[in-house]
Amino acid sequence: MVNPTRILLILSVVCWLTAAMTGDTRASEFSRAGADSCLLCHRETSEFPATAIFDTPHAARLDPEAPFAQLQCESCHGPSEDHAMAERHGEFVAPGRVFGTNSPTPAQTQNEVCITCHETHGRLGWFGSRHEAAQVSCASCHQIHRAQDRVFNALAQQEACFTCHAKRRADTFKASSHPLRFGEMSCSSCHDPHNGNNDFLLRESTVNETCYTCHAEKRGPFLWEHAPASENCTLCHQPHGSNHPVLLTRRPPLLCQQCHSAAGHPAVAYGEDDISNNFSNRFLLSRACLNCHSQVHGSNHPSGATLHR
Repeated sequence: MVNPTRILLILSVVCWLTAAMTGDTRASEFSRAGADSCLLCHRETSEFPATAIFDTPHAARLDPEAPFAQLQCESCHGPSEDHAMAERHGEFVAPGRVFGTNSPTPAQTQNEVCITCHETHGRLGWFGSRHEAAQVSCASCHQIHRAQDRVFNALAQQEACFTCHAKRRADTFKASSHPLRFGEMSCSSCHDPHNGNNDFLLRESTVNETCYTCHAEKRGPFLWEHAPASENCTLCHQPHGSNHPVLLTRRPPLLCQQCHSAAGHPAVAYGEDDISNNFSNRFLLSRACLNCHSQVHGSNHPSGATLHR
């Protein structure tokens, strides 16, 4: 059976020799005590507690790919002997790698550590994504030293996203919105923050396919299709929230008249003699166009060419 302490000692020697060959004699080495050195300062009551990591898969000693089955804390934070020694003397020297939003370690360097193990399961789409281009670090969203990462809680996950996407927080409080603020769904119900292969980091390849995962009745196929509905749901709906009913971008008939001219329609005055009735016609009250054209997403009725039924 391989002795972990012996491995740490060998790695320390290799690190020291590398530093000597490059002329950097002050380069930090791996700690011989491993996590025991770290937990003296990072206990549960400290400013930066880390003991809760033992309740996570990262601390699984029987998993050969887990950090604690290798170099423990230094598997991710890098050689940090100087950091541990300095703390004991009341001084501060940063660990090999510091994770977080305001870290002096570049986001790319931080993420390389995470991607080394988490490259599979859809993470390949991270490369070239909007989040990677914006230099977002994994630790900006994920909490590794917590028993439960906040991104796995619907409400806490939103708080992580709203840190950068403040406008979307405001949208969730509008008169009509998805049930995000009630915790019945989360941002990741529609978006995959690690996958830049799809527009807007969507879980599915298109906007409509994403919407159909919940609104399957709108998928069709329909004998009579409504072109905007089959093209892109966001042509009529604002998915993050709207002050109009059912997440509409505008209220009918203004919404419909963006594409359909009102001229010559029975609900509009035909000539000068009918001008007095132009704004009081009963067909533009209540649900407006939907009073007659109720099947706005499409119809399978033989007589549904105009989406009446």
